[in-house]
Amino acid sequence: MKFIALMSNGIDSPVATYLLSRKEEDIVLMYADNRLFTDKRGVEKFLCLARQLSRHITGRTKIFLIPHGEILSVIKQKCNKKMICVLCKRMMLRYAEKIAEKEKADALIMGDSLGQVASQTLQNIRVVEQATSLPVLRPLIGLDKEDIIRIAKKIGTYNISILPSQECTAVPKKPATKAKLEDVLYEEKKINVEKHVEEIVKKAKTMYL
Repeated sequence: MKFIALMSNGIDSPVATYLLSRKEEDIVLMYADNRLFTDKRGVEKFLCLARQLSRHITGRTKIFLIPHGEILSVIKQKCNKKMICVLCKRMMLRYAEKIAEKEKADALIMGDSLGQVASQTLQNIRVVEQATSLPVLRPLIGLDKEDIIRIAKKIGTYNISILPSQECTAVPKKPATKAKLEDVLYEEKKINVEKHVEEIVKKAKTMYL
């Protein structure tokens, strides 16, 4: 099998990717570059994390860098602010699904853990994953933060993840915690989702480690 890992530059997603790399050798890393709402340190941190993770993944590690900032700007301008995080994650799953089609991958990996942040509620997670028809694997879902940090330290990603970088400024002060699918679909009608996904994935940069 082959997996597409949705990576951030935080603590959780590298650990999720590592845990499943022990089960499956063929993993592709995808990173959504939020510049406009973050700075270049975010990409730099991700690349450092990817290099560290590549030590635990057999063979060459393929990376897709997705230019996500422009559509995030459109979402912020046109959609309900409370829905930004849910809409953002749904877009990321769509990118990953397109990449999975190209790479002939079987599933997606996410670093969600229940309750780690306000938007990671069971209801939001369910709404987010309905953006894709592929299985979404979440190996951290039942772990607490201490367990995740312990694994991150063990694999050498923790000290990279805590390096300073600009937090995403698109995150609303009060994100939706109980998003309803019908409300999310209503917001997505305000933007041309399929057109944006196609164009953005075509602009993705690929590299190998």
